[in-house]
Amino acid sequence: MARIVSVLAAMFLACASAFAQAKPAPRDAALPAAHLDESLPHDRHGGMSVSAEPYTNPKRSKEKFGKADPLAVGILPVEVIMRNETREPIRIGLRTIQLEIRGRGGRLQGLDWLTVGEVAGAIAHPKGTPAPQSRRFPIGVPLPQNDKKTDKIANILQPLALDADIAPPMGVIHGFLFFDLGHDLSLLANASLYVPDAISVTSKKPLIFFEVPLGKP
Repeated sequence: MARIVSVLAAMFLACASAFAQAKPAPRDAALPAAHLDESLPHDRHGGMSVSAEPYTNPKRSKEKFGKADPLAVGILPVEVIMRNETREPIRIGLRTIQLEIRGRGGRLQGLDWLTVGEVAGAIAHPKGTPAPQSRRFPIGVPLPQNDKKTDKIANILQPLALDADIAPPMGVIHGFLFFDLGHDLSLLANASLYVPDAISVTSKKPLIFFEVPLGKP
């Protein structure tokens, strides 16, 4: 009888140990470690953080994008990381995100990001029709119709672009946005990534805008 009791006790301890190991990990542990690095420029409040990293180094941009390198044609790729620290999904208005550039005299100008198709067209046809000299920040690049070269480049860029607009509970979304700086990276010295529209899907509660400084301190 004593032997049976000992065997049952050992089985109970083994089951308890297995159950303890099977308990789900903390929610934050499920997030990729690279996305928790707060050394990147970021803004954090309301249970959400927005980080951004501009790719200004030509070698690094080339390694990341290969033949579809936007920096080579004066278009700045900015990797954007949005981390939802709440238990409710958060919807982000991607179309309203801008690169805010403060010029001389404190004048503020908002620059819209380019679509993947516009970036691909600029890369495929770098000697295409230039934008008018009076337009300091071109809004878009005209695309040729049925352009296989442009399509190939777009296929490379699309998986890297930020196209998800819902940050899941305790989750992360990330990808690149592209801004046409006309090869003038000095504009980043007084630039910020501006994210004005974010709202909790469940409670319908809007979050205060996010502003991530991109210039070096």
